Amino acid sequence: MRKEKSQLPIGIFDSGIGGLTVAQAITTVLPNERLIYFGDTAHLPYGDKSTAAIQAYAVKICDLLLKQQCKLILIACNSASAAAFDLVREYVGSKAKVMNVIDPTVSYVAKTYPGKTVGLIGTKQTVNSNVYRKKIDETGQDIDLRSHATPLLAAMIEEGFFNDTISESVIHTYLSDPDLEGIEALILGCTHYPLIKKQIENFYKGAVDVLDASLIVAEQVKTYLEANNMASEKLTGDHHFYVSDFTRSFEESTRIFFKRKVNLEHYPLWE
Repeated sequence: MRKEKSQLPIGIFDSGIGGLTVAQAITTVLPNERLIYFGDTAHLPYGDKSTAAIQAYAVKICDLLLKQQCKLILIACNSASAAAFDLVREYVGSKAKVMNVIDPTVSYVAKTYPGKTVGLIGTKQTVNSNVYRKKIDETGQDIDLRSHATPLLAAMIEEGFFNDTISESVIHTYLSDPDLEGIEALILGCTHYPLIKKQIENFYKGAVDVLDASLIVAEQVKTYLEANNMASEKLTGDHHFYVSDFTRSFEESTRIFFKRKVNLEHYPLWE
């Protein structure tokens, strides 16, 4: 017999460990939800891949998440949200609700910073897609968005270089760029970046609000599930983590970051 929809898991995918920032936020605000997480470690980072490549990866990952009967699929990656959200939503159809990490952030920024100057850092794919600029402009809140691509950050974080002098130097160089002058808030436009949020906040010394999208997105997921009577009342079974390529650094980073031992299952997208 098919399980009641509320008891079905939430599917989350990203190119690597970045989406775990969102997964962790979801377990905090929705402790009864079971998660199926897919880290596409064989193809990270997505930020320097073509739109067509990211779309192909996303569809393959959704096949797995639909097999697991996920009630909601969250694209926990800004690059994939920019490149593949519309395609994935069409592909999944009525089988599951599809959400991304960009729309909730745009809504929050529009409500909180009308008429202000807001910065955005993200991968080349996210920044060059102009998706944040288009969506923020559509809100009609007269927000001046200043974007700057920071392509080294996601790869640096995947390799475990955060909270050290190497990351300090790279972060300082990026944030000092003239593109980001005069901002009052900064969107962390990549789900890896909350892992270096403290260093970014230290750079600004309280003068700029640093926006962690993972918490904003988790609240949106909670609102949707509760409004549609799809929230689980009790946790049934453990979370499940898949990777397309097994790497020790991913396992270690996952354990450090998710603050628990995580069993990874290898699931190559192409045999």
